[in-house]
Amino acid sequence: MTYKNTQKLDNNRDMIIPCKKGNLKHVSEFISLKNLDFEGDLSSCQLVYGKTGNRIYLLGLGENKDAVKIEDAFRKLAFDTKKNWNKGIQVSAELLSDEEIKQAVIGLELSNYDIGKFKSEQKKEVELEITFISKNNIANLLKEGQYTGETTNQIKALIDAPANIKTPEYLGEWATKSAKKHQYKCTVLHKDELEKQGFGAVIAVGQGSVNPPVVIVTEYKTKPNAKIDIGLVGKGITFDSGGLSIKPSTNLHYMKSDMGGAAVVLGVVELVAKLKLNVNIVGIVASAENAVDKDSYRPGDVINSYSGKTIEIIDTDAEGRLVLADGLSYLIKQFQPEKIIDLATLTGSVVRTLGFTAAGMFTNNVDMAKTMSSIGFKINERVWQLPLFEDYEADLHSDIADLRNFSGKPIAGAINAAKFLEAFTESHKNWMHLDIAGVSFGDSPYSKMKSASGFGVQLITNYIKSLN
Repeated sequence: MTYKNTQKLDNNRDMIIPCKKGNLKHVSEFISLKNLDFEGDLSSCQLVYGKTGNRIYLLGLGENKDAVKIEDAFRKLAFDTKKNWNKGIQVSAELLSDEEIKQAVIGLELSNYDIGKFKSEQKKEVELEITFISKNNIANLLKEGQYTGETTNQIKALIDAPANIKTPEYLGEWATKSAKKHQYKCTVLHKDELEKQGFGAVIAVGQGSVNPPVVIVTEYKTKPNAKIDIGLVGKGITFDSGGLSIKPSTNLHYMKSDMGGAAVVLGVVELVAKLKLNVNIVGIVASAENAVDKDSYRPGDVINSYSGKTIEIIDTDAEGRLVLADGLSYLIKQFQPEKIIDLATLTGSVVRTLGFTAAGMFTNNVDMAKTMSSIGFKINERVWQLPLFEDYEADLHSDIADLRNFSGKPIAGAINAAKFLEAFTESHKNWMHLDIAGVSFGDSPYSKMKSASGFGVQLITNYIKSLN
């Protein structure tokens, strides 16, 4: 889609008229019907025809409390009806705020996502021109919304891609191409370099796979010789069999999505570069395939890590925290960022705790927690804080190593995983862990099977914008 801004509405062309519930007076400017069977409920739509036969879509935006879901309303409308738009449509934006305009563009752009990239017959793409009607100059809003939607679609495509295509090396190639296109730095550390530098945990997780692990380092800096404002670390397990602690077969095919955190990190760095934000940011993706082979690491093994700490392996299916541990240690040692956020589809425990509507947030930094929570509620990518009490540290105790990777208890699993990660943060005062297992991938009205949601790109990008 392409987006443009003009001041005057063309009454002969198709148009979308957004309507908030109980506020339909402006509709009379476009149609002569007086008794509409339409109230403006969120995502409701009524198609009427203008005097010249043009289509007019009345789109319900609901009440004020529904403002965070405007993106969804525009996405649904476009997904259902754009096949009839004849290469273009107008959007009346006079009654929309700047944030609502941006969310409208994001929703329209998200409707372009095609999950069937690997089908033998591909859908023919039709380039649509979307014209927003506003007396204000909203070109920058349109551009930001488009970039955000485009990048979100790209990370969804990464998450939904099959594991035989999406290897750790594939993620490295994706990041390398993105960096070249959008002018930021990308370094991919391959197996030999990982061994040389001591990424013991990443190597252990990936040693049972024919596809070797990598660590991807992306850097976008607008302030030369200044500190790193924020560092991101993403779990990049491109397929998770569970290793020798093998998972049951039910839903095992969905374990291609276990790199959702890595996808967010890759997407955020690309989007920050597209938007040219005034920030120094580093993104680390620790990527491996957790497979079963004669070389797989075993329950009971003791492995090394980049930090120098030794780890007793209790469960090889608790592998995400291992690669994140190396990623966190590397980030802190090499870049010393002011703030750190790691993201991972880490535990089923967080899904049992919060369901599919919020990510688990762990931090000892009150200001970071308040800001992230506020942003999440405003854009409908919600987070909910869970504790990091010292009481849980006993669950990490190992008799033979510095700590163990799994408590074995059927309770507090997400918290135990977060406490494990905390042990590799060097007591950093501005660290946050987001467990996005319940919100990164799941049921969707836009696919028949579970698929990627795109959660996290807007959340983290808006958090970065709040730093300035």
